[in-house]
Amino acid sequence: MSDPFAGRGSDANPRHRTGRLGVGIVGAGRVGPVLGAALAGAGHAIVGISAISEASRERAEVMLPGAPILEVPDLIERSELVILAVPASELLALVTGLASTGAWQPGQLVVHTAAEFGTEVLAAATAAGAIPLAIHPAMSFTGTSIDLTQLFGSYFAVTAPAPVQPIGQALVVEMGGEPIVVAEKDRPAYAEAIATATSFSSAIVDQATALLAGIGVEEPGEMLAPLVRSSVEIALRRAQRP
Repeated sequence: MSDPFAGRGSDANPRHRTGRLGVGIVGAGRVGPVLGAALAGAGHAIVGISAISEASRERAEVMLPGAPILEVPDLIERSELVILAVPASELLALVTGLASTGAWQPGQLVVHTAAEFGTEVLAAATAAGAIPLAIHPAMSFTGTSIDLTQLFGSYFAVTAPAPVQPIGQALVVEMGGEPIVVAEKDRPAYAEAIATATSFSSAIVDQATALLAGIGVEEPGEMLAPLVRSSVEIALRRAQRP
């Protein structure tokens, strides 16, 4: 795949000539700092991150040491690639609110990480000339460096207008993941599948370990781990059969 970042921005800036981007991260929960660290590892520059609570500030400092903590408008102004790693319920209001202040910039890449939405939720940013991308990593996050290892080989759903899909796919590859294109209309079904797999597996393990603990089994999680892993592997192999 040719470099989709090549030629972006001014030729006077060497970072532009090599396809490197200034990345701003809105949200210092479990997802944003990890994706930022992965992109930094690929050579992109972290412009800053927004963080409000003490826990989020600590997480940002651990995952992105030295990255400035900035207010969201300042972050948007300084960034070529903006990652909106906020709860899905807050996404639309955030995007439209920033649009009302004229924050979005033409040519700026705007990525959100919500499973249930494609790029329509970014319409207000798109109307201002920004390039919309919906990129969701199909994995559970701890918000720690462990996640950087888990990113490698994980699948990412990518939804974007056809001309810029290669940009989304390239970002995923740079983070170590495998891009899967999901159509805008299919994002709700994709999100349901992710939620079902996550909640069902967690609930089953919780129930089983509680039953074992109730009959006096010590370390029920360790006892069940080989069984659960092998059962999941068998189920996944069945799913891969034609």
